[in-house]
Amino acid sequence: MKKLLLPIIVLAIQFSFAQTARVQIIHNSADLAAEEVDIYVDGALALDDFAFRTATPFIDLPAGSEFDIDVAPSDSGDVGDSIATFPVTLTEGNTYIVVADGIVSPTGYNPAPPFGLQIYDMGREAASDPANTDVLVHHGATDAPTVDVVEVGVGAGTIVDDMAYTDFQGYLELPTADYTLEVRDETGSVTVASYEAPLAGLGLDGAALVAVASGFLDPSMNSNGPAFGIWVALPSGGDLIELPVSMARVQVIHNSADAAASEVDVYINGALAVDNFAFRTATPFIDLNAGVEIEIAVAPGNSTDVGDAIATFPLTLAANATYVVVADGIVSPTGYNPVPPFGLEIYDMGREAATSPTNTDVLVHHGSTDAPTVDVVENGVGAGTIVDNLAYTDFQGYLELPTADYVLQIRDETGTVGVAAFGAPLATLTLDGAALVVVASGFLDPSQNSNGPAFGLWVALTTGGDLVELPADVLGTETNALQNVVLYPNPGTEIINIKGLEGTYSGQIIDMQGRVLTTSTVSPDQQEIVIGTLSQGIYQLIISQNSKVVGTKRFIKN
Repeated sequence: MKKLLLPIIVLAIQFSFAQTARVQIIHNSADLAAEEVDIYVDGALALDDFAFRTATPFIDLPAGSEFDIDVAPSDSGDVGDSIATFPVTLTEGNTYIVVADGIVSPTGYNPAPPFGLQIYDMGREAASDPANTDVLVHHGATDAPTVDVVEVGVGAGTIVDDMAYTDFQGYLELPTADYTLEVRDETGSVTVASYEAPLAGLGLDGAALVAVASGFLDPSMNSNGPAFGIWVALPSGGDLIELPVSMARVQVIHNSADAAASEVDVYINGALAVDNFAFRTATPFIDLNAGVEIEIAVAPGNSTDVGDAIATFPLTLAANATYVVVADGIVSPTGYNPVPPFGLEIYDMGREAATSPTNTDVLVHHGSTDAPTVDVVENGVGAGTIVDNLAYTDFQGYLELPTADYVLQIRDETGTVGVAAFGAPLATLTLDGAALVVVASGFLDPSQNSNGPAFGLWVALTTGGDLVELPADVLGTETNALQNVVLYPNPGTEIINIKGLEGTYSGQIIDMQGRVLTTSTVSPDQQEIVIGTLSQGIYQLIISQNSKVVGTKRFIKN
């Protein structure tokens, strides 16, 4: 900026003119040959080494009579080295925005509109309302089509219509807020790119800005020059500010139990994104481009490029949304029964944290190809049916659960036939404030599915990595014979007493991983169970008689 200011000061001293106009100059020629230029005004050096995507502040230039603006290479000796001359006559008291666009080089660019100065004669140095941000939009991208700009964040709709290369859109007087802008072709149906315009976040109340479409949509056809973007010039000049591309947050979970898909490579828009992505692992939440269609391709784990893909999925994500994407289904033509095709199941209201710090928010997904439509019944704390009629590929919206230790029974859709049972020790694992995804995974009948992995419930954490298996629990509910049986004290430290038994039973203590830790006889005459050697945590007492489980009781060891 020092290089910029000194010539401007010298220029202001040189021109002691009675009539003046206010002018801001923006360098937006993406031709690499014009990466830096020298600007002469009536033969005098005004801007030395003026760089692409920089702007002057507003300066005074002579008004009322014609003068020349010359553009020369950055190593010029004098105005005689000029590559382009522009005669200009300014009106006294007016404010101008001058943008340098176009191509200098004779080859290497397609298309190659000539270098030129685009002049807007109703410029502003401040917003007309201090509660607004006034935005002048200029199309300066040589290979971009005529475009619309549609605001989709606050729902403002089409704010720029049919703007062609070199056009200015008169100032948009926008309430200072954060906006999401989609640049679309002139039909309004094809999105070229999507950007965030955080006017409120940047504290731009009362400011006037110039937003320029800059760079190349296809750098490969333009000497691998700078890529397309929207860049903003402030009235104070200096480096232009790039508007950030709109993004969405995405977690991908590999849940295809087909052995042929045990490891896959994932490509996004042809580029390798996840290498050797293993079954029952997840990515962390990552940023992906939003507002424009992207292509997710899945290839075998030994792939060499996207051409090896076995499945391709076009996808358009909403800006600032959060997604959970689960890969389910079967790749192989034989060996599995049933064989629903491999696919991506997408949930568009994902969470990276619980809505309350004392809860654990749990998204449940049915991804087991041979499991029926199911209910999930919680019978540890008595929450009852928490998932109803969940079919293969379905998501159950987030369960906002107080962080506790739960027992989940998977039942058929009638709610009467047990499929499996699992412990969900959310409190023991200190998952307060976390958001999780629980996936039904694997096969109920591996013998019909190439002896693949067995059915279970597996948990994806927001940090990604290996899924966490929920421990198996005893399937069934307490029988009437145990409805009056009580464990006390519960929680306990050294001894748990069991009261209410009528007869002699075997009592097994198992942990949350399903391991049998102790076995003892319990009866009206033997009511004490020693727990002093157990670690702190949650346990089950499995009560059986004549080798048949008749019920379970849960207790906590402090």
